[in-house]
Amino acid sequence: MDSIYTMPGHLIRRLNQISASVFAERMKAAGLDLTSVQFAALATLGAHPGLDQATLAGRIAYDRATIGGVVDRLEQRGLLTREVSPRDRRARVLSLTPEGLALRDRLIPLVRAMQPDLLPGLTEAERAQFVALAAKAAEAGNALSRAPLVRPEPEPGTEHVTE
Repeated sequence: MDSIYTMPGHLIRRLNQISASVFAERMKAAGLDLTSVQFAALATLGAHPGLDQATLAGRIAYDRATIGGVVDRLEQRGLLTREVSPRDRRARVLSLTPEGLALRDRLIPLVRAMQPDLLPGLTEAERAQFVALAAKAAEAGNALSRAPLVRPEPEPGTEHVTE
């Protein structure tokens, strides 16, 4: 058997530990009590207001059964609102409050600034290569996930054209 120290699963778990620690440390240093999943929800709703919970879960690759707790906590903090969907009375659409938008705007530069620290020891070129390879592997294995990423459909006229 190969050493666990060279197995992708072990290394991915270790990198997740590092990422979670760096994120928590930076949020604490900024005086914020926020998880990376809550940030993903705020960032996504800021860019796409009016999503329902199930769609939000898919857009951030988070389990649909537990996204409600994330949304509950953000709503309790006054960062988002839930309203009955005009298209489906069973669904609730989510929108950031002005406080939620302000927090998202404050968080984006903090989260961008911490990205190099999530892959310590790598050069900028190596980080770019790692991200490209990790994105390729995540895309190829997306269907294997219990919470697959569901990308939004491109808006008409915005499709990327390659030559």
